[in-house]
Amino acid sequence: MAAETAAGGVELVQVVSLLGAGVIAVPLFKRIGLGSILGYLTAGLVIGPLGLKIFSEPESILHVAELGVVMFLFIIGLEMRPSRLWGLRGDIFGLGVLQVGFCALLLTFAGIAGGFPLSQAFVAASGFVLTSTAIVMQVLEERGDISTPKGQRIVSILLLEDLAIVLLLALVTFLAPIPTAEAAPDLAGRLVEVAVGIGCIVGLIVAGRYLLNPFFRVLADAHAREIMTAAALLVVLGAALVMQLGGLSMAMGAFLAGVLLSESTFRHQLEADIEPFRGILLGLFFMAVGMSLDLAVVAANWLLIAVYVVAYMCMKGFGIYAVARLMKSGHAEALERAVVMAQGGEFAFVLYAAAAAVGIIDGEANAMLTAIVIISMVLTPLAMIVLRRSLPVEGPSFDGIELADNLNGSVLIIGFGRFGQIASQPLLLRGVDVSIIDNDVEMIQAAANFGFKVYYGDGTRL
Repeated sequence: MAAETAAGGVELVQVVSLLGAGVIAVPLFKRIGLGSILGYLTAGLVIGPLGLKIFSEPESILHVAELGVVMFLFIIGLEMRPSRLWGLRGDIFGLGVLQVGFCALLLTFAGIAGGFPLSQAFVAASGFVLTSTAIVMQVLEERGDISTPKGQRIVSILLLEDLAIVLLLALVTFLAPIPTAEAAPDLAGRLVEVAVGIGCIVGLIVAGRYLLNPFFRVLADAHAREIMTAAALLVVLGAALVMQLGGLSMAMGAFLAGVLLSESTFRHQLEADIEPFRGILLGLFFMAVGMSLDLAVVAANWLLIAVYVVAYMCMKGFGIYAVARLMKSGHAEALERAVVMAQGGEFAFVLYAAAAAVGIIDGEANAMLTAIVIISMVLTPLAMIVLRRSLPVEGPSFDGIELADNLNGSVLIIGFGRFGQIASQPLLLRGVDVSIIDNDVEMIQAAANFGFKVYYGDGTRL
């Protein structure tokens, strides 16, 4: 009993330390203008193995905290209707492929110039090309740019990178130094994995199209708020699990589930239920990244790591800027995108671990490459601050925005009973943008039969 109490006390100390470090560091860093991301990273470094040693295995926290990225992508998916996503197909498969391919080529040449074999240079470059979704999306959210045209282009590139991790993991297997006799069965195994992945995507789309709305309708009839919250978490984590079992990105599964629910009447309620978990877990993710920085490896190889951090970030930034200008983006937008996306990302950890497992790189190289990625992630908020202070203040961009001749206001109607129906009529007749929420499922269905779009939501919740 005493041992169990002691173990529980240690775990509680760790939980309190995580929350306390975040609560202290984030407001402090935001007050001095360094942003919340750098605050989380610094807090993780302070309480990690090389700081106060409250945590000795940051990898375990990182695996749990990755769910913050998953939930973030789900919420982004809720804002991305299928028609809107289809409209971005040119940016996803045009701009995204061009940027990833060109930057991978530049960084591979940098590795070869440094004296590394082609396979090692390619793996190192491919990992660094995959931008940190968590950092970029957090920056876009804090600046309110997710829904702007330039923000949508960045989101499109991130989606392509999430898809690219599947191909890159397959290439790692083919580049592995294994005998030719073993290559054929491995190729067959990879083809089976591809088929399984496609099956998981199709199954998730079918379930989202035909099962999710009836499922939430039944739960809403129960009028139990905690069940709706549990169901929202079940959908996000279940979609992530299905994609993970299919060898794909968990974040991609959550994003796809969000897109499938983007036109659901329960969209706003789901977003409200997921938001608190997303914020906490995303903060834990950044702290876990800070803990994972191995300063011993950095100290032993500081010159090589410093050279490659600068070289990789500069060359990737140059590649992003060149592609952006080629695709007709303005100088300011291209420069901003280059700085925001110049770092490596969390998918690099997965790719480097897979490369180490099949013998392309050794354990020390894995630790060094991981340190390079983490340092680049730490430097990104600082680079954003420098960029923001060096660029002139611009007026609002109207790129892709229609200017209305007759401006109308937006109205939120809470409750679509008799009074709400009467109040909405003159507003709708005048062309006012009206959003309606109600917590009566039968009323929502009846309104839909008469052509009214009513969302499910509890109007008493802020």
